[in-house]
Amino acid sequence: MPEVISVAVTGDLVLDEPNAGHWLSGIASALRGADLAIGHLEVPHTASTVELAGDVPAPGAPIENLEAIAEAGFDMLTLAGNHIADCGAQGIAETVAELDRLGIACCGAGMTLEDARRPACAEACGQKIALLSYNCIGPQAAWATAERAGCSYLPLTTQDGTEVTPMAPIEGVSAEASNILAAGIAEARGHGADHVIVALHKGVVHTPARIEPYERVLAKMAIEAGADAVISHHAHILRGVEFHKGKPIFHGLGNGCVVTRALSPDQDHQARSEWARKRKELFGFEPDPAYHLAPFHPEAVNAFIGMLRLQRGKAPEAAIVPVHIEAPGRPVLADGDRADDIRRYVEEITSRAGLPPIRIADDGKLETAR
Repeated sequence: MPEVISVAVTGDLVLDEPNAGHWLSGIASALRGADLAIGHLEVPHTASTVELAGDVPAPGAPIENLEAIAEAGFDMLTLAGNHIADCGAQGIAETVAELDRLGIACCGAGMTLEDARRPACAEACGQKIALLSYNCIGPQAAWATAERAGCSYLPLTTQDGTEVTPMAPIEGVSAEASNILAAGIAEARGHGADHVIVALHKGVVHTPARIEPYERVLAKMAIEAGADAVISHHAHILRGVEFHKGKPIFHGLGNGCVVTRALSPDQDHQARSEWARKRKELFGFEPDPAYHLAPFHPEAVNAFIGMLRLQRGKAPEAAIVPVHIEAPGRPVLADGDRADDIRRYVEEITSRAGLPPIRIADDGKLETAR
């Protein structure tokens, strides 16, 4: 019988605080227990002080904190997000170089668009997994070109015809986006991949349950082009899960581990300070002051690690490992009543988003409710 591979998948990682290993230690056992672990690196790890125009710039995180990510068990990272280019070409180059040194496969950003679109590959149990990473929400200034460093992306259209930005209302999916997905998945298969996972940086931040129509279109498009699973991030809060053609789509993995002072209104950087105040007005929530390193929507304390069980010739099985975010921002594996609450929460937000209802068993296994 073909070997079954377990793959752990998490959402955004922002680690610009000291003692990075401490912040990851509460989930490291689950990551190390999987055959492969995948996360999304939200910001560059660099000494660069460049600030890219086009979005509220995130500060670069310390390069040495990437070692804690490796030690926690991460084997692969996606980079195509709205902040990876915030510190310019140097930020991307230093991040990728250090990940290469640590043996962490990465994709989604590079010195050219060709580099950024190239799949990352890893092997486990004699099988090859390919990972593709795409930014779907801009800013376009962060997108790579043939001559400019940046991230991989899928071009979408906005309702008012303006450039794609994280706050722009997305109208639909272009034919070019479909072609890029199909070409990327075909390239991954051409590299001999037994399994292909597509990561999408998408959605509206800080809003419970909400999934925009384009998100489902893109995710299903990836499955129909040959992906075995779709994972997503950016919203900093969990989103629902669905299956398409029997294959899992995680519409939002929430925060994998985010500990940063860059989201505090009490700081010297004017643009970041103003955004911290403005987002409370835009999204109607007041962060719990106890979560000063992770000042997100109150429901963002509910988290999980997604689990994929991959086997050649079969649709992947999917499950979740419930995670609780403890103050001031450290994720820890949940158990008992807290784990039950998180499983119920995921079932609830899936239905609230208009997705087919799902059932989550006590062991975390996901299936469409009948």
